[in-house]
Amino acid sequence: MTGKLKQLSLELAFAALCTIWLTSSAGGSEENKKKDYNNFKVLRVYPTNKQHVDLLHNLAETYDPDVDFWVSPSYINRSVDIMLSTERRLMVEELLSNNSIQKEVMIENVAKAIEIEQGFDENDELVGRSPPTFFSSYHRLDEIHKYMKSLESKYPKLASTFSIGKSFEGQDLLVLKIRSGKDTKKPIIWIDGGTHGREWITSATALYVATKLLDEYDLDDNVTKLLEFYEWYIHPVVNPDGYEYSHTTDRMWRKTRSWTISLIGCRGVDPNRNWPFKWNYGGASISPCSYVYSGLIPFTEPEIKAIANFIFDHKKRVKLFLTLHSYSQMWLTPWGWTNELPSDYTDQVKIGTVAVRALRSLYGTSFKIGSTSELLYTASGGSDDWAYGYAGIKYSFTAELRDTGKYGFVLPSNQIIPSGEELWIAVKALASEIRKEI
Repeated sequence: MTGKLKQLSLELAFAALCTIWLTSSAGGSEENKKKDYNNFKVLRVYPTNKQHVDLLHNLAETYDPDVDFWVSPSYINRSVDIMLSTERRLMVEELLSNNSIQKEVMIENVAKAIEIEQGFDENDELVGRSPPTFFSSYHRLDEIHKYMKSLESKYPKLASTFSIGKSFEGQDLLVLKIRSGKDTKKPIIWIDGGTHGREWITSATALYVATKLLDEYDLDDNVTKLLEFYEWYIHPVVNPDGYEYSHTTDRMWRKTRSWTISLIGCRGVDPNRNWPFKWNYGGASISPCSYVYSGLIPFTEPEIKAIANFIFDHKKRVKLFLTLHSYSQMWLTPWGWTNELPSDYTDQVKIGTVAVRALRSLYGTSFKIGSTSELLYTASGGSDDWAYGYAGIKYSFTAELRDTGKYGFVLPSNQIIPSGEELWIAVKALASEIRKEI
């Protein structure tokens, strides 16, 4: 580490610790105060050699809440997105300039982007509306749960809701089960969203797919056949505590809301680093203040353990495990923990390509396809690696939804329906293709 980088890292780390200590020492009074992202910017940075990548890795390890890596550093010539407060931006820009690292501004003011994203009346009555109106905006957890139950009421012969457990803060982990007939041994398709609190588009898109599956039953022969052949489970909000906190307090909150072993006030674990398969093999952190904190041990988070218990109990019947994330427009296969490719990689890419082509056919949205470590970055302890490597589910995918960085995590609500429509087409194609192998 260069002297200037070391000095900057120490300054950022000290500032971060002071922020955390002040929050903690104030008896938690700051914890529920809504974070203001006015004048925060998102920079896209272009590392062109190993030294650049190493420098960005070291910067990421400062764990400063005002230096938020939206896309983590991975390889040479792979861009990195960083959200920075005004003060931190000046410091980081000097570091980038001194090391000849190119950058551009992706989002000029994050607060303004949030206003555009959330452009709706939060006090408006939402329950019972038609799907197009419901999907014109993002919703709080209780509204999502009410909507799921409204689908149950509207389609009592096809849909039912149930809880697979409780979150750390006691929220129901609500799942929508969709099935035609009384056959209890059908192949299963699992789709989830909302693993990371700030990725709102994933919960909305998962709900949209569930809605289309029900609305088009008996109207579309292909959909009717898919619903009669499969048993579908849709879990829109894997991390309800983090999702709610991202609405009420910190729009960019990623982790769960559990208490960690930290004595300096850091909370939460990255739920996509807490799965007990190749846990902490890379792309995760043992620091409780890190955005990618893996937990003290695997399965510390009740939200993750509940899903794992359900999937493992049904593993012989689960034919597709699809987890939705954002952003990057990628269709990712295992592995995330290593650059090596799994033995089923060719088949996974073949099936995944069917989904990607179908998705592109509607609006021309282009998704790259490949392994997580190849296309994105190393990330161990993830759900798709666990589903494939431990539960033995051959077709375990992560879909990184819209967009490629213009809006990032604050995708405007007018893109909910297009995102849902294109993923719905992809899921139909995927389910039809997998059916041929069963």
